[in-house]
Amino acid sequence: MIRITISIVNYKGNKNTKECIESLSKLDLFGIALSVVVVNNSQEGRFSSNLVHNNQFQDKITIIDNKQNLGFSEGHNIVIKNALKNGEEYVLLLNNDTIVDKNLLLELLKALESDKKVGIAVPKIYFAKGYEFHKMRYKKEELGKVFWYAGGIIDFKNVIGFHKGVDEVDNGQYDRQEETEIATGCCMLVKKDVFESIGYFNKQYFLYYEDADFSIRAKKAEYTIIYVPTSVLWHKNASAAGGSGSTLQDYYITRNRLMFGIQYAPIRSKVALLKESITLLFWGRKWQKIGVIDYFFRNFGKGSYNQ
Repeated sequence: MIRITISIVNYKGNKNTKECIESLSKLDLFGIALSVVVVNNSQEGRFSSNLVHNNQFQDKITIIDNKQNLGFSEGHNIVIKNALKNGEEYVLLLNNDTIVDKNLLLELLKALESDKKVGIAVPKIYFAKGYEFHKMRYKKEELGKVFWYAGGIIDFKNVIGFHKGVDEVDNGQYDRQEETEIATGCCMLVKKDVFESIGYFNKQYFLYYEDADFSIRAKKAEYTIIYVPTSVLWHKNASAAGGSGSTLQDYYITRNRLMFGIQYAPIRSKVALLKESITLLFWGRKWQKIGVIDYFFRNFGKGSYNQ
């Protein structure tokens, strides 16, 4: 039996977490010994396994209650460290605002076991129905088939990450399994060897760009990241972050993009990024300004965000 732990971070999102786990209970698990760990990152609104109606699947669920919000990065790190200590071979990092297809794990696992150089496998991800950026653009029958992610790319010239296929309807154009540059923290299956080689998520990011940082470090250690189109899930985009363009996103994306870019981007891009940060200080939105200030004062981790 192959041992896999699924790590889910919950922050006041019991409804989403419940629906996610109910979809996990329908996974095909041929040859897999599965455990699911939910990390509660808030004192109130904590998830309990009693919310899951599938009594048989309840036995697979472990709950960790943090005393404070440790963020996406450190929330998952707690699970990863315990999983490796317990002899788990793979860890699946999964957003709580997702619904998975029954073949998700088996298809990702098949890709990872096909080549020892493959360290991370990521699925095809659609917007969940009603969570598309441009809802009025699509026909009714196209909803649920609109791409959120079909592989990830970092444009280092402009220091911005983007998803292949985003907003496109799936007509088979991304049905080829291939290497991709950036895995998404929304869902990635990772071999234990990767963690043992490069360590865990950088807790200074707290939320956003931690997956890009982890991907770059994995690739520098000569691991391959594989996009697996036969593995599928649906994502309620940014539901835990208050929706796309929220103040939370303003703060963490601004600060963490600076952190990521100054570490990894070419010199010319670093200079442009610093110039852009000065512009944001004068004309940016409130939490963009605070994000820039916190970057320069090295206020990382949770930082100043308190909304």
